[in-house]
Amino acid sequence: MNHKGDGEHPECGPGVGRLPVVSVNPELVGRTFPPAPPYLVGREKVREFARATFATNPIHHEADAARAAGYDDVVAPATFAVVVQEATLAQLLAEPDAGIDFSRVVHGEQKFTYDRPIVAGDELTATLTVTSVKTLGGNAMVTAESAVVDAHGEHVVTATSTLVVRGDDA
Repeated sequence: MNHKGDGEHPECGPGVGRLPVVSVNPELVGRTFPPAPPYLVGREKVREFARATFATNPIHHEADAARAAGYDDVVAPATFAVVVQEATLAQLLAEPDAGIDFSRVVHGEQKFTYDRPIVAGDELTATLTVTSVKTLGGNAMVTAESAVVDAHGEHVVTATSTLVVRGDDA
């Protein structure tokens, strides 16, 4: 049998064989959102994050150990950048014409590209750009890069997230 599940064949029924509908706006690609408010990295936030992620290196917990290693203060674990990125992802998810239903979002992939580590005392600002919107198997995959700079405008890290927006039937 070779047909589209269009309901014309009784064994298929309405909708059988159809891919779920995803309504993510493909025109998001290339859109850059305004910078999120600055995030001041606190020593205790770094320590809390390090404990929560089981990062045991003393530079994440002890200022003296971080200074001995050449840093001004405790160093955030590599995945801490997601804390700063969160405000930019919230902008994307709140965008009315994005077509992203948060209840259908699953975090698909995350990566970080660092120029230098995040250190307590940094004031960081993140700006999100949508780099890709693809449809795969009835789901949409939205990739966004959040470029994070310090108070001097120097690049610190780019956090790249891929969000999977499940289709109506997924």
